Amino acid sequence: NLALSDFIGPKDKKIQDYIGAFAVTAGIDMEKKSSEFKKNNDDYGSIMLSAICDRFAEAFAERLHERVRKEFWGYAEDEKLNSQDLISEQYQGIRPAPGYPACPDHSEKSSLFQLLDVEKNTEIKLTENFAMWPAASICGYYFSHPKSSYFGVGKLNKDQVSDYATRKQKSLKYVERWLQPNLNYDPKARG
Repeated sequence: NLALSDFIGPKDKKIQDYIGAFAVTAGIDMEKKSSEFKKNNDDYGSIMLSAICDRFAEAFAERLHERVRKEFWGYAEDEKLNSQDLISEQYQGIRPAPGYPACPDHSEKSSLFQLLDVEKNTEIKLTENFAMWPAASICGYYFSHPKSSYFGVGKLNKDQVSDYATRKQKSLKYVERWLQPNLNYDPKARG
């Protein structure tokens, strides 16, 4: 099975490698404008605003990833991809996000937010359930490894979850809550 750490050079090999993090939004003041549409009985305008803001946030994340590849880290300086290549992710590297299959623990967003001081720098906030506010916000990690790919963690056994909880310095119950869909056991069947 794969782990995201498989795509980072081992510390003992002294390989220069990077992992990055990002948080972007296109949703600032979206709720205010959406409320205006709803107040005027314009549900279509509200829905379209939400859809457009979501697309802008995704485009912002994609553009930032392109700049990481071509400028900031420069491992793909000569990359020349058309729109279809970008959509089908024909570039080197990935940008997985907490709460998605390769990193299913939504609570890891709090570490990312702390690392980047996201609230101060972007006005994006986390709810108590680790949803991002405003809507149309995206956060994640950058990996540049040539063989990096998206994958799903799959089902986790209790020993794996227990080890993760220990390394995360959280209770088993806390970690089980956030990894519930990935558990290969019933946490209520203690014993």
